[in-house]
Amino acid sequence: MKKTTRLKQLLTDEKLLMAPGAYDVLSAKVVQMAGFDAVYMTGYGTSASILGQPDVGLLTMNEMVEHARNIAQAVDIPVLADGDTGYGNPLNIRRTVSEYERAGVCAIQLEDQVFPKRCGHMLGRKVIAMEEMVQKIKAATDARQDEDFVIIARTDARTNYGLEEALRRGKAYEEAGADVLFIESPESVDELRQINEAFPNTPTLANMIEGGRTPFLPVSELEALGFGIALYPTGPLYAAAKAVKGYVEELKTAGTTAGKVQDMIAFEEFNQLIGLPEYNRLEERYKV
Repeated sequence: MKKTTRLKQLLTDEKLLMAPGAYDVLSAKVVQMAGFDAVYMTGYGTSASILGQPDVGLLTMNEMVEHARNIAQAVDIPVLADGDTGYGNPLNIRRTVSEYERAGVCAIQLEDQVFPKRCGHMLGRKVIAMEEMVQKIKAATDARQDEDFVIIARTDARTNYGLEEALRRGKAYEEAGADVLFIESPESVDELRQINEAFPNTPTLANMIEGGRTPFLPVSELEALGFGIALYPTGPLYAAAKAVKGYVEELKTAGTTAGKVQDMIAFEEFNQLIGLPEYNRLEERYKV
């Protein structure tokens, strides 16, 4: 089965699809190792890992596509990838979707922010006209070669214009052909409920950011509300940053990291994670 087809099936299943965020290839492999059915390439984390800078539209399409390609080639589970604003107008969107699809990802997330964009839980976000985003969604659906390649339409209208406007935009994006609807930054459980009441026939996405603007709910509650997928885009990044910070601080102050060994993945386990046994088998097969 194609990974895109598998993703389509997962999105229509009654069970909530959880997609932890990967900020690089290694974190994507950790997500797969943990047994998740999908992984999300986070733009926020990509900007942090490649540039060490915030998610404010600094990365180019080529940088994002290359990052997505590396992740998609390294894991066997479907990869959903942040496509930001699509990097231009509807004609640019066509190329963006084609490049993401060729990179091997199974879904692209496109948002209706003004460029340069900002992380969806930051203040100061602005949105383009709804009609312009509708054209972008139509261009995206026209450009894909695989009909199972998923188009995720995100609106950032809630924070500045209220939930009613965000739902109005979601309806328009649904009619334009979006496969998944992503109403960013709802601010209460009631708003989360209203989102699913508004879109009973299209999978909805919940963006679960620890410390973000949206209530952080357990999987059981998100399923009960009717969400089809939940992203956890920043948690792995924050966990890794804290772990590295603790390690280097220990080394700096104590002059040894003996006290951190229990918090680290073991040498052999790490080699398994990055595929060393397979390389050893291949080396044996092709040795002269």
